[in-house]
This record gives sequence, C-alpha cells and structure tokens, in this order.
Amino acid sequence: MSVIIKSANDIEKMRIAGRLASEVLDFIAPHVRPGATTEQLDALCHDFMVEEQGCIPAPLDYAPPGYPPYPKSVCTSVNHVVCHGVPGSKRLKNGDIVNIDITVIKDGFHGDTSRMFYVGEPPIQARRLVEATYECMWRGIACVRPGACLGDIGYAIQSHAERNGFSVVREFCGHGIGRKFHEEPQVLHYGRPHTGLKLQAGMTFTVEPMINAGKAGIRQLADGWTIVTKDHSLSAQWEHTVLVTNSGHEVLTVSAGTPEPIVLAG
Repeated sequence: MSVIIKSANDIEKMRIAGRLASEVLDFIAPHVRPGATTEQLDALCHDFMVEEQGCIPAPLDYAPPGYPPYPKSVCTSVNHVVCHGVPGSKRLKNGDIVNIDITVIKDGFHGDTSRMFYVGEPPIQARRLVEATYECMWRGIACVRPGACLGDIGYAIQSHAERNGFSVVREFCGHGIGRKFHEEPQVLHYGRPHTGLKLQAGMTFTVEPMINAGKAGIRQLADGWTIVTKDHSLSAQWEHTVLVTNSGHEVLTVSAGTPEPIVLAG
C-alpha cells in the first residue's frame, strides 16, 4: 500500500479545495425542498462550481475501471439510495432524506464532502438514522491521530451504528484523496481496534460512513452507478475529508454553513 504524504503546499491547496466543496453544499441547501428535482440541484451545483468557483466537478465523466462515465456533476442519493445516486427528473417530496455528495478539483487537488438534507419534515426513524450516521462519522474522525490505526476508525463507526440498531454498508469505504480522486488507503467503516495501517502526519483521506436502517445488503441499479439497499430500507451518509496532523487531525471540508462538529466526551 503506497500512501501519499502531503507537503505543506499540498495541504494548503487541499484546504482550499475542501472549503470550496463545502461551500457548494452551503449554496445548494436552500434549494433542497419539495418539488425540486435532483437534476435541477445538479445543474445549480454545476454552474456554481464552474462559473462562480472556477472549479472542475470531479464526478462528471469520471470512469473508474468497470464503470461507465458518470453523467452528472454531483451525486444525489434519496431515501433508500446508499450512494452514487444519479440526478434525474423525479421530484423530491416532503419527508424525503437526500445525500448530496460534492467533489471539486481546484488547482489540481480534490475536495470531497457530503451532507444529508431533510426535505420538509422527515419521519422520526429517518431523523434518527441521519443523526446516528452523523455521530458515526464524528466518532470515526475522533480516532484520527498519528499512531492510530485504520481499524480504530472502522470500529468506532461500526460499534456506534450497531448500538443504535443500524447496519454498516461494507462494499464502499472512505479513501485517500489529493491529486487523485481516489488514492490509498481504503478507510473501512467497520473493523477491529489496533489493526490495519498506522496513521502518520500528512495523510489525507475521507471518512464517509454509509449506514442503513435495515440490513447491510445492497444492489446496483441498471445505470451502472446507483446503489440501493436490498431491503428498500432508508440509508444515510455523511462525509468529510480529514488530514492527519502532528498532534491529531484537521477537517479540511469546512465552510460557513458546515454543521457543527460533535465533540465527544473524554
């Protein structure tokens, strides 16, 4: 496993890319409402990234091995869609939950983040799932420091999800990020403490747990991208890009509208 350690100059560029990605989510938030289509949200995000920020939308035409080119500029995953939801013409309705996943390229570096949004007033179970998933992400991030192991992150996420009666999607994970969209290491959202790669200062990667209200099983739709829960249960995801610092960690995907972090006791 070859993990790229970022230089001070790299890190400064990643801070900028991360902030810009987060600002796209700030921008789109008021547009996530009943009656809007995810295709409309994608178009708004695309224009903001390209025309206002001078960024490249990383997902557009992205084609890793075995996948067709991704046709849109953002991912919009509604209700039982786990990840990689392709924006389309279906209208959002009151009670929906939606993840919007943004990745921008600025000056050769990627910023990658996602948030959950409520469309109108969500059911109690949906709110519980979204809040627990947010807590899972922050419990994972709290483990990030030099000398810790990747397994510590996965264990923190998995144990909190399962304590709340939810399940962790295992087929998708966080990833290293920098000049490339996806680098080493893979950051699993399940695992055992004190196992896996040891973290060191200068590593940058995403923590992006996908948590299902029902069972962990998933399936891929015919578009070659959209992933849904097998049992049609709700799914939620939050994502930040994180830097390992000399003394702990720094979240790189922050902006004025970023939801407040969860500070864990102890």
